[in-house]
Amino acid sequence: MAARARTGSSATRQAAGDDPNLESERRGSASIRIRLDELLTDRGLTLTELSERVGITVVNLSILKNGRARAIRFSTLAGLCAELCCQPGDLLRYEPDPVAGPPRPG
Repeated sequence: MAARARTGSSATRQAAGDDPNLESERRGSASIRIRLDELLTDRGLTLTELSERVGITVVNLSILKNGRARAIRFSTLAGLCAELCCQPGDLLRYEPDPVAGPPRPG
């Protein structure tokens, strides 16, 4: 009888733990900082005002602002940049992890 493929979150977690590329990806993504708070202050906007203008919930903007987001859609990034009159590089900042050192090539 053929073995059944594992599905679900436990299989995903095990696969992620076994793959060194995924581990380095997790470390790298933690080094991206969202500068939403600074841009809001510079433009005199509140999170609620930005939420209404962009059509994103305050909760999701708060997750971005506090650095807890694991991903951002390009459409969300474009909407934020349009309302904040900025470029993606103004909103996102890469900060290397001093403990991990520079990323290893390929």
